[in-house]
Amino acid sequence: MTTTTRAEAPPSQSVYHLLQARAAAGKPIRVGIVGAGATGRAIALQLGTPVPGMRLAAIANRTPAHAERALREAAISDWKAVETAAQADAAIERGHTVLADDPAAVTRSGAIDLVVEVTGSVDFGAGVALDAFAHRKPVVLVNAELDSLIGPLLKQRADEAGVVLTHTDGDEPGVAMTLVRYCQSVGLRPVAAGNIKGMVDYYRNPDTQAGFAQTHDQDVRKVTSFADSTKLSMETTVLANATGFGVARRGMCGPACQYVRELAKLLPPGPMLNGGIVDYSVGAAPHTGGFVVVHEDNPLKRTQLAYYKLGDGPFYVFYTPYHLPHIQLPSTIARAVLHADPTVAPLAGPSCEVVTVAKRDLRVGERLDGIGGFTSYGLIDNHSAARAMNALPIALSEGCVLRRSVRRDEALSFNDVDMPAPRRSDELWLEQMRRWPAASPLGLGPAQGLQRVAAGR
Repeated sequence: MTTTTRAEAPPSQSVYHLLQARAAAGKPIRVGIVGAGATGRAIALQLGTPVPGMRLAAIANRTPAHAERALREAAISDWKAVETAAQADAAIERGHTVLADDPAAVTRSGAIDLVVEVTGSVDFGAGVALDAFAHRKPVVLVNAELDSLIGPLLKQRADEAGVVLTHTDGDEPGVAMTLVRYCQSVGLRPVAAGNIKGMVDYYRNPDTQAGFAQTHDQDVRKVTSFADSTKLSMETTVLANATGFGVARRGMCGPACQYVRELAKLLPPGPMLNGGIVDYSVGAAPHTGGFVVVHEDNPLKRTQLAYYKLGDGPFYVFYTPYHLPHIQLPSTIARAVLHADPTVAPLAGPSCEVVTVAKRDLRVGERLDGIGGFTSYGLIDNHSAARAMNALPIALSEGCVLRRSVRRDEALSFNDVDMPAPRRSDELWLEQMRRWPAASPLGLGPAQGLQRVAAGR
């Protein structure tokens, strides 16, 4: 007579249980942060709580005093300053958190499992991401400036390296994309997604935002970009590139309403049903977070949705009433490391771009001051429309000098400006355009001596 024993249940593969298992085994995910501004400090604080199964192992910042502040606020006192990846390896293995002014000490360290890039810089941030890929490290971009400009190219480079690139849950693109994926997983059809905004004023500038920035201990240009639509446009571009959605018009519709579910009646049905759109609400409760609009034409299902207080249809709004970048980011880190699952990443080439628009009347010879400045703001547009006018991306605008005078609210093209000395971001953006050519010419304008690149060439 043979005896049988009940087969052991397979271990749970949920993020929570896998993190608990790592904590129990003393093998936490070792996270390296590059960037110690307001968001970087908030992330360090959250990881220093600590998060079960996760450890802040390194932080790099070009100004070490800012990184020291981040560690101090996170109550991490056992840290060591290092200069090289080898020194970082040794210190991390001994249980220390390391601080460096060179991000290579983090991106090249064998003791780091994932890099969080949170500088808000395009050229510098691109270098961090590419070096991390070269050393087979997944990257979480908390950098909409970079992601909205060359996210598709960076995703391709990450795929080639066999690692994950992802934007983060907690920022609006991740909040909305997590909701998109949930709706898809239960058989609903998303046709729109976006941000719940309190206000948008294209003409805010560092002077108008100085008090807010000081009160909240943030960079004034950063908070200017929050108010003048540039950050909104960058975030919805990240979401558009992850969903394949476009926009109904340049800058989106942005209807004002009292409650976000009113978007079911306010967003344009045609564009939603013809490929989907990203958009936003203004002033709508719950005043923050992300939303998804789904479409349902089955009459029986519409009756059921009405019964559950979602409205009469055929469009229905689902929403998440918060976005908490520093708190929700550990979920993105865990999904990337444990399941190789990006929270939000480009599907392929760019679906949308963020174009440069004059914030005031500008004169020939004026120099553009970039994101969050006095001279311009960014608006999302469809990739095809942006390339048809050879539009100047807002993330490449800083340092450009006007070749002609332009009026307020006029979109700028590469033909309107003399570019600064070639930058890495220019080269990477052109590489992305060659990889996914548009139907019309593109280039960096006539003054560089750079040959204009025809689509497909």
